[in-house]
Amino acid sequence: MRRTLFLALLLAGAATTAEAQNLVIRGGPIYTGVDAAPTAEVVQVRDGRISYVGAAAGAPDVAGLEVVDLKGAALFPGFTDGHAHLDGIGWRELTLNLEGSASVAEAMARLTAWAEAHPEGPIVGRGWIETHWPEARFLTAADLDAAAPGRIVLLGRADGHAVVASSAALAAAGVHASTVAPSGGEILKDDAGRPTGLLVDAAEQLVAGLMPQADPDALREAYRAGFRVEAEYGWTGIHFMSAPWRDIPLLERMAEAGEAPLRVYNSVTPDGAQALFASGPRSVADGRVITRAVKYYADGALGSRGAALFEPYADRPDTTGLMQIGEQEIVPLYQQALRAGIQIATHAIGDRGNASVAEWYQQALAGVAPAERPDGADVRWRIEHAQILRPSDYHWFVDLPIIASMQPSHAIGDLHFAPARLGDARLDGAYAWHSLVDRGVIVVGGSDAPVERGSPLIEFYAAIARADLQGFQGPDWRPQEAVDRATALKMFTVWPAYASFREAELGTIEVGKRADLTAFDVDLMTAPPADILKGEATLTVVDGVVVHRAD
Repeated sequence: MRRTLFLALLLAGAATTAEAQNLVIRGGPIYTGVDAAPTAEVVQVRDGRISYVGAAAGAPDVAGLEVVDLKGAALFPGFTDGHAHLDGIGWRELTLNLEGSASVAEAMARLTAWAEAHPEGPIVGRGWIETHWPEARFLTAADLDAAAPGRIVLLGRADGHAVVASSAALAAAGVHASTVAPSGGEILKDDAGRPTGLLVDAAEQLVAGLMPQADPDALREAYRAGFRVEAEYGWTGIHFMSAPWRDIPLLERMAEAGEAPLRVYNSVTPDGAQALFASGPRSVADGRVITRAVKYYADGALGSRGAALFEPYADRPDTTGLMQIGEQEIVPLYQQALRAGIQIATHAIGDRGNASVAEWYQQALAGVAPAERPDGADVRWRIEHAQILRPSDYHWFVDLPIIASMQPSHAIGDLHFAPARLGDARLDGAYAWHSLVDRGVIVVGGSDAPVERGSPLIEFYAAIARADLQGFQGPDWRPQEAVDRATALKMFTVWPAYASFREAELGTIEVGKRADLTAFDVDLMTAPPADILKGEATLTVVDGVVVHRAD
């Protein structure tokens, strides 16, 4: 990653957000995202707003404006990560990162090295995924015990829906052969009935008390790290999914102190639902941090076989996945949200999970008249992931309607194991971006970082190529579900703006809108797909402030 201006801007404190720069940006292709005028030669910014977009000839006088020469880089409306975990992105920088480990052996070598460098306290990490390992299996407590003898170790799978615990951790949490998994969770056990160490979905809570509780300074540092990474990637905003309710005051204080260089739209954990329903939407620092949604979980993840399916898993016929909530519990909460003007975002991955959420949404909407809702009929409810759908259920997204919040990189990672999990027939409705867009559905693009790496270039590539990072797609991966480049651009710009109720001021490069802009050193609209992966963000501008500029 190139050195950037970010650190200096962050250290400048309130200046990061308080004083917008007056800019003229030129010297490269400019894509506005406006269908009627898709390109421009010059953009001018005054007081944080776009004041001119168009041809160089006839542009207003640039006196008093800082000139930013793109040097051939391509400028776009600010890219927004429509589904990510800001805290997890930061903690990935500060804890054991197993992302990219190529085998059990390599992951455990990383654990051993970390244990030697950090001899005290529990070891927490994340990022392993077994689907491409030669051992082709989950991690176990025995693996952790051999790599870090006697230590409490908790290593989350990349998807965040499973954690492997060492024997010391299991003992400290009181998890043993007779422990019963909580509803919506699974404790994997060996042939003798002993826990293997892997805890899936709700069972992760059995060891949650062993997680080191971050002190306020460490937590603030994690958020700073998350902001830094996102700005360097070119994101101007993030829809923060499962934002811990306890962290909202900290994020708001950071925004008011000028320490939130990017735009944050919070969808909070369910423990904050009642408080948010009571207060209504929250916004600070001129909309820099907005809290307006609650995120619930309907099911688990496909990789750990927690996604809820109508029919059994093709590679494990004894299970159809795990539902995390039920109709009687959730529909009254959805109705409370309607009356409070709070948006709902529900995680659903399997076809049964998605169909259930759609039916619950219909029940809730039918039970609360538009006159009882602060926003009338315009609720803009979302399903997060919407990965595996029955084609017969596409209509829900049109009829209600529902925003489909999807992460293209999941499709290019999951292609290596999803066919085995699902069988061929269920792939017809898997990662069905094109089918949904063709029906007029708003499809918001995100990364789900730190589940995935989190780069907008990877996400854009995945949306248009539908192939893994080496170009492999496979014969059965439904290439027709890739989208064109104009659609991909909307997925990361104007559609996230719509999903956060801000399309009037964000999402396109138009006069009067906020100056949120992203430039990459590769032209996403013309470059061969493989070349997109070689690019970098060269400029990130939020409210007219340059928060990242490559040397």
